Parts: sequence; structure tokens; C-alpha cells
Amino acid sequence: MHKRLSASRREFDPAEAYQYPEHLRCYIASLPALPGVYVFHSDSEVMPLYVGKSVNIRSRVMSHLRTVEEARMLRQARRITWHETAGEIGALLLEAQMIKQLQPLHNKRLRRNRQLCSIQVVGGMPAVVSAKEIDFARTPDLFGLFSSRRAAQQSLLNIGDSESLCYSLLGLERLSHGRPCFRFHLGRCSGACCGKESPEDHQLRLMDALQQMRVFCWPYSGPIGLVEEREQQRQIHVVDNWYYLGSVETLEQASGLSRVSHSFDSDGYKILSRPILSGKHAIIELS
Repeated sequence: MHKRLSASRREFDPAEAYQYPEHLRCYIASLPALPGVYVFHSDSEVMPLYVGKSVNIRSRVMSHLRTVEEARMLRQARRITWHETAGEIGALLLEAQMIKQLQPLHNKRLRRNRQLCSIQVVGGMPAVVSAKEIDFARTPDLFGLFSSRRAAQQSLLNIGDSESLCYSLLGLERLSHGRPCFRFHLGRCSGACCGKESPEDHQLRLMDALQQMRVFCWPYSGPIGLVEEREQQRQIHVVDNWYYLGSVETLEQASGLSRVSHSFDSDGYKILSRPILSGKHAIIELS
């Protein structure tokens, strides 16, 4: 039995299956050493194999061609295309957009998350809320972006453990009236449940812990253009409610982008929140 398993494993060993993809060599010469997105295509015209981004397309694609663990994808690949951008922000935005739209076979991350959740504090009590219920771009006092309710609840548990907070005051368990929680007896709760700690101090420590995960509201009344430039290219990344609508070269072109309301996009928020809030990039209000 063990010999059969070993033979089977050797058959699928990437190191043994790998061969340099000579059939892709014809695309190498024209690869630019510039920021952008690249795509590995199979024979299918509908679903690409892989979409990636880099500040140096040529260097990144070359590293793929030498990666033993990607032998299967390289054998399936038939051609490589690419799209130049003005910089890293544009590359990140375009990569995320293309992965959501095209659903490449070998991309696991950045696919659309339909269960996006966050932690909202209402009346001092944290609760897990869904992006299906409220607009994350416009709702204040949201903390963290999570792929599921379970992940959000686990984050609250982690905060409770690290800060010695009371699970009952976090809404994670029920408490018998007038009795301390079980974790207090174990020395893991500071005693807000039984008067050993004031509710105000408990709340202050909770908010301090959550502050590191604050989700910032969209700071504009409508869509904006974030300007990104390099020597030979200028792009205006059009964004509304943290949702990336597309990139254009002129303001006149921006008016042609769809302004249909979209649900909150966590990838767009993660890519854009720092560049927009930092003040390091020119921002053009488009409304």
C-alpha cells in the first residue's frame, strides 16, 4: 500500500513535471518592465488561467516561468497578455477588477465575497453586521472587514481574551443575573460583569482594541478621481463609495463610466483607503 501511495505522489510531483515553457518564449521579448497587470491564457477565450499584477511586469512574469510549483498552469498556458498602468495603485485596482469579472482558474484570492461582515458598536454593545444589511461605505462605527460572521465573532473572542474583557458584555454569551461570568473565576475577565471593573473602563478598553480595525466612511459626497502618474503615463482612477469604477486618462472620459450604485467592495477599500486618506495623491471631486 505504501509503495503505491509513494508512486502516486511521485507521478504528481511538480519538480518532476516541470519543464521550462518554451512555447511561451515568444512573448518574453515584448514584456514591459513597467507597472501593470498580466494574464496567462489557455485555449479558452472566456476564462483565463491566471491574472497577476506587478510594478515590473517583465520581471514578475519571468519569475512565473521559472517556478516549479506552477508547472501545471504553465503547461496549460498558450499566450500572455498585459495591460500597463501608471503605477502600483492602478495595477492593484485593475487586478482585483479583472479577477472578479473573469474568475481565473488559478486565482484563489480577491474573488467576490458575498458574506462580508463587520463589527458595529451600538449603545456600547458590539454586534456583527452584514454588508447586505447596511452600507459599509456610509455607516460610522464599523470595525474590521471579515469574510463571514464566524470570522467576525472570532475576532471579538480574540479581543476579549487579549484584553481580559467580559464575554457577556461583548454579546458572546449569556450571564446569570447578579453572578460573575465563568471566565472571571479563571482570572480571564477583569470583572465588569460583577462590579470589579466599571462598565466605562471595560468599554474604553474595548474601543481601544477595535480602533485599530476602524472602517473609515467614504469622505466625499460623490465620486472622485485619484491621480496617479509616472513619466509617460497619467491615469485618473475613478472611485465612488470605495468602489473602483475604472481608470481614464482625461476628466472627459470619466463622465462615461457607469455611476450605478454598487455594494461595498472590501478589496477596493483595502487598496484605496490609505492612498486617498493620506493626502499624498491629487484628488479631483467629480460630482
